[in-house]
Formats: sequence, structure tokens, C-alpha cells
Amino acid sequence: MAFTVSRDKLSTVNVWQVTTSTDFELGPFPDAPGYETAAKLDEEDSLAKYRERFVVHDPTLIYLDGNSLGRQPREAREIVDQVMSPEWSERLIGSWNDRWWDLQLDLGDLLAPLVGARPGEVVVSDSTSVNLYKLAGAAVRARPDRTRIITDDLNFPTDVYVLDGLARSHGLELTVVPSDQTFGPVEEILEEIDDRTALVSLSHTAYMSGYTYDMGLINAAAHDAGALTLWDLSHSAGAVPVDLEGTRTDLATGCTYKYLNGGPGSPAFLYVRESHQRSLENPIAAWWGHTSPFDMSLEFEPTDGIRRFHTGTMPILSLAAVEPGIRLALDAGIEAIRRKSVLLTSYFIEQWERHLARLGFELASPADPDRRGSHVSLRHDDGWRVTRALIEIAGVVPDFRSPDTVRFGFAPLYTSFSEIHTAVQRLERLVEQGMHETIDASRTKVT
Repeated sequence: MAFTVSRDKLSTVNVWQVTTSTDFELGPFPDAPGYETAAKLDEEDSLAKYRERFVVHDPTLIYLDGNSLGRQPREAREIVDQVMSPEWSERLIGSWNDRWWDLQLDLGDLLAPLVGARPGEVVVSDSTSVNLYKLAGAAVRARPDRTRIITDDLNFPTDVYVLDGLARSHGLELTVVPSDQTFGPVEEILEEIDDRTALVSLSHTAYMSGYTYDMGLINAAAHDAGALTLWDLSHSAGAVPVDLEGTRTDLATGCTYKYLNGGPGSPAFLYVRESHQRSLENPIAAWWGHTSPFDMSLEFEPTDGIRRFHTGTMPILSLAAVEPGIRLALDAGIEAIRRKSVLLTSYFIEQWERHLARLGFELASPADPDRRGSHVSLRHDDGWRVTRALIEIAGVVPDFRSPDTVRFGFAPLYTSFSEIHTAVQRLERLVEQGMHETIDASRTKVT
């Protein structure tokens, strides 16, 4: 049977629904090469059972954007409902003493094993950008005789903005090491690190290409030069094993709304190595980091431990919704998640080579799984319209990054191999038929 995907607009939100038609075949495609391999991998998939733990509103819609926003865990609604009632509706302000006041610390300890940290080293707090500013600010204050911050052009642009603003406000030099836009410029970064360097700040897994750094190598070089390191784990946490303790990482931050499935705009997390917690100073001193916040003293006295790097009152509804996604990842185990991630991305690359390379799609992610996260990027001269056509016609949701990159994110807890096979077949047919050329080339606010 053939189907087509139509789009209805409700206010400013795009909603895709599947309706019977003969315009575009959505599959599955059992006669296409790779189908039997996908079916076998799905049969052997020990994580397949986790898919039912997530809300899948439309099973015909193939969602390959978990590297931007993860699916909603079913338990998230229960958690939020509990906060709404009885915690808020009945207990009112009493719930601060019951549970809310330390919730960000409890969730930090829960999350810590997923990033190779110890209890008391992680707090769920603020946004990634705010956390980056706090941690980078603490680092340069701790190295007052040094004048340089080093990053690269694979780093998330906001991270570069934050580091640049911090450098300018402190009279420092920000060095942005150029790359080939796919692989991290490792040797060039190592050459740049010197005795003037205060901080090296990079994304562990690059947002554009998925390139994943050897954290231990960079940390060792920075420490040999007397510098501190700060890693953005936003595209790693929950999909790629991270060993902050073993690699002797100083500082880290990351979001919870990608592979940790915490919800849109859910609070981020930050990590400060225990040995640094007393010596580093949070540049945004605020009452939740005060040793006695309800004494209402006008003199700030930082508390001990990771809490001193927290700032103000947390959004409890959003904070509470982070918990189910963390628990699902812990239950599945990060090593099992990584094994499936490698299989998913490798299978997609095999399908790209077989079906898509001839249509002008260029692999823009490392072929080596040891250097690749859980998303794969393809470049195409008409990447924006291809992306929109995939969503609006073919019922496949990736995302687009300027100028020409289509990103496909594979979340091991709910993405199947059969979905990848079907998605590639839909994409191949879409481009072969030139259907992407019918799409308006103007950009939406969110790409």
C-alpha cells in the first residue's frame, strides 16, 4: 500500500499526519538491499524493548532528530503530574522542604555514572550556556597570570560566543583553531596549548559532524601546560561513554534534552571535579550557592561542594521531568547503548554508500566509529530543501545545519534498524523523483 504525508498548520506549529494516497510510497521496502540485515539486527536488539517506554504518537513518522530533542518518556507525564498534584496543589510551599530544595543535587548524583563522575560532582542546573559561562569564568579566575582560552571551530557556536565574551571582558585572547569541518584539529590544538593557556574548552562530540575527541589526550596536554579543561557533553551524554574521572577532566557541562530525553529546554548539568570545588569561585554568586541562604545575609558565603556552582531558583516542573530519561539510560546501561549506537550509525553509513552517494550526498562524519558520536551528517548542495522534503513529503524528521548539512540522529533507546532502512529508501526515492525541488527554499525559524 502507498501513503503520502500531508502537513496541517495549527497556529505556528507544524503537524504532520499520514493520509492514504498514491503520491509517495512510505514502505516498508522488503525488496530493497539491506532490508534483511535491518530485520535481523532488530531481532537481535537487546534494547528494542525500551521503545515502548517512549511516546510514539505516529508510528509511520520516522524520527531521526533525537540528537536535537529526544522523544518523551512515558513516565515523564506521571512525574510532572505528581509535581502538579499533590506537591504543588496540596503541599504548596511545603514541597520545597519535602523534595524540591535538593532535587537538582539528587538528579546530579543520579546522572553522574552516565558521565563517569562520582556522587557530589554533578548538579542539574541552569542552561548549558549559563553553565559554560560559570565554569569558564571560574577557570580563568583560577589562572590569573594566563592570557589565552583555546577552542576550535567545531565547537557549538554559542560556546564560542560565551568564550569570546568572557575573553573580551577579562582582556584575554580567544584562539579558535580551524578544522576541515569534519575532524577535530587535534594536532593543531596540541600545538597551541602553551604556558599562557588558562583554559581549553571543546565539545566532546561535535554538533555538526559528530566527531568525538579523545578527552584523555587533550586533558593530559592541557594539564602538562598548567591549563584547565572544560568539555561540552551535550552531544555525548546518554549516547557515548564519558569517563570524566578516568580522563581527569576538570570541568564539564551538557544539556539533558537530547539523548537523555529530558524535554524541550530541560535544565542542563555541570560537573566540577571534587578536587577543584573549594578552590574555584562561581562568577555568578547567587543564593542557592550560599552556605545559609535563608539567613538573608548581604554578604555572600559560598557553600561547600558542587552546590556552590548552582545559582538561582530552579524551574521545578522542568527539573522533575529530567528524571525518567536518566533512569532509562541507566537501566539500559551506557555500554549497551553505545554498542547499538555504533551499529545504527554504521548501518546508516553502509546504506548511504549503497543508495545515496550517487545522488550527491557526501559523508560529513567520521567513518571510524571510535571517533563518531550517535549522529551522522550528510552534505548536499540542496540540503535545506532535502530536509524539508523529508519532513513534509516523506515523513522522516532529521534536522539541517547551515550551509548544506542534513543531520540524522540515532537514539539507541528508541530508533530501530528497520526505520533507518525505510528512511534511506524514502530519501532515495524523494531525490530521484526531484520532489525536494518543489519545496520553498525560504528558511523556518528552527531548522
